[in-house]
Amino acid sequence: MREILVTGGAGYIGSHVVRALEARGFAPVIYDNLSTGFRDFVRGFELVQGSIGDYETLCALFREREIACVMNFASFIAVGESVELPLRYYENNVSRTVTLLRAMLDSGVKRFIFSSSAAVYGEPEIVPIPEDARLCPTSPYGRTKHFVEEILRDLDVSSEFRSVSLRYFNAAGAHPSGEIGESHVPETHLIPLVMRAAMDESYRIKVFGTDYDTRDGTCVRDYIHVNDLADAHVLALEKLLEEDRTLAYNLGNGSGFTVREVIESVRRVTGRAIGQIDAPRRPGDPASLIASSDRAVKELGWKPRYAELDSIVETAWRWESRRLRKGY
Repeated sequence: MREILVTGGAGYIGSHVVRALEARGFAPVIYDNLSTGFRDFVRGFELVQGSIGDYETLCALFREREIACVMNFASFIAVGESVELPLRYYENNVSRTVTLLRAMLDSGVKRFIFSSSAAVYGEPEIVPIPEDARLCPTSPYGRTKHFVEEILRDLDVSSEFRSVSLRYFNAAGAHPSGEIGESHVPETHLIPLVMRAAMDESYRIKVFGTDYDTRDGTCVRDYIHVNDLADAHVLALEKLLEEDRTLAYNLGNGSGFTVREVIESVRRVTGRAIGQIDAPRRPGDPASLIASSDRAVKELGWKPRYAELDSIVETAWRWESRRLRKGY
């Protein structure tokens, strides 16, 4: 069983990938400082507590283990916060990732799966967005992902370091078991916030921007189920280990939903009224982000299993009902 180091593996997406890795015969080793992750999310798996900015700890870990590849999920992810606190994002998402990459190279570990983002495209010129579209991020968060992708391309030229960058759109939903799911502090993602409004009649969901050039004036996003993301990560890993090429893939379900359509989906699934307030646009938010995932479908053999928005929301609702009881 080949060992895969999953940095940020106790978080939302990482913990789902850990389960997918085990199911495909890999041995995941979680590396997480637990600043935003949860020990319970990876109970039963090996957890090493540490920061990706700790060069010495990483090198010691690489000396002790035979790590075939590193998957990195240790990033800050809130677009709005990145506009307000750009240095925090450049320090963690770029500087500490560089430290991780240096520790890998110095230790002879040269395979890397990068959790990138559709935010690298900024305001897209083509929708659905193909991988060869112009990269022009409009937020510090998007720029941090773009910078790391550029670093990975440079490493591909300068050394035998190979990587896959996975540019995904809006991760959503939860494990069908209801054991793990989305939990951020503070929570900034739309579906959990709409569910909060479904659970608490005093809470009003803010609709940021109602004057976009979209079918109902609100932002359009491509929501992809977190288990579909996890499957794609494992397929990308297998391709990287087999073919030894640096690649990039979009991951989305190819369908865009507006903010108001998401609210309606949660209303249908939960059967509850949802209060909402119209608010100004957030800086750095493009009007529409929809993926063309044709390359991942063709080259990885990947196919999303949760194509309908309601099916994604149903798993999220199962998790949210349990999460409040568990205190996540």
